[in-house]
Amino acid sequence: QRLKAAVHYTVGCLCQDVAEDKDVQFSKQTIAAISEITFRQCENFAKDLEMFARHAKRSTVTTEDVKLLARRSNSLLKYITQKSEELASRNMEQKEKKKKKSSAAKGGRTGEQETAVTESEDSNMA
Repeated sequence: QRLKAAVHYTVGCLCQDVAEDKDVQFSKQTIAAISEITFRQCENFAKDLEMFARHAKRSTVTTEDVKLLARRSNSLLKYITQKSEELASRNMEQKEKKKKKSSAAKGGRTGEQETAVTESEDSNMA
């Protein structure tokens, strides 16, 4: 129910923006109809995505499933592909940074451990 209300609110805001930009009016019934159609379409998208993942014997929806869903809209598919590539490159950069940090931390700990062992041996000799 809250999700449906959020969709209705968002559609109302979009209609208001278009109305101002194009100098037109949207009736409350029109906004309600667009909201209902949008909500139903989103439900269909969710079911399709679930089916795509299930067909691939997965329990998780992937970006490939979303691309498959968007295949009929070239501009949407292009946008999703671009965003997916951006996210993938960011994830790779973050993984590389983590690797560098963890390897630097491991190297630092090893040096500290060697120092502690050396100090321990020195105190035993005294």
